[in-house]
Amino acid sequence: MNDFIPCAGGLTFVFLVLGFIVLMRYLSYQETLKLAEKGLLKPVRQNGNGKGALIWGILITAIGLATIIGMWPLGFMFGTKLPFGFGPWMLAGLLPMFFGLGLILVYVLTREKKQDEPLAKEKKSEEE
Repeated sequence: MNDFIPCAGGLTFVFLVLGFIVLMRYLSYQETLKLAEKGLLKPVRQNGNGKGALIWGILITAIGLATIIGMWPLGFMFGTKLPFGFGPWMLAGLLPMFFGLGLILVYVLTREKKQDEPLAKEKKSEEE
């Protein structure tokens, strides 16, 4: 009986979060239907040149790195024979860190080159 209350509380929290997400999606769907009935379109949000991926990538990478640094002493406390105190607990920090690095890589590979074109033209004119 003592284990039931924390388990029920955790499940209730998860269901509340998922229920809120479903409710927000449903309200967005209803908004789209009401606009379509009037012959209007939902405005498309501008992505901001992919800066969101960069920002989230930096934040998630920092969280992962902080988790790795915080969990590193566990390897030395438990006296494992793994090198440098690494162990399976480090996955809690490595996964978000590499996910964040992936987001940063997506930003770098998909950003528009329009911003760099004036610099390239200036370099060409300087070389001539």
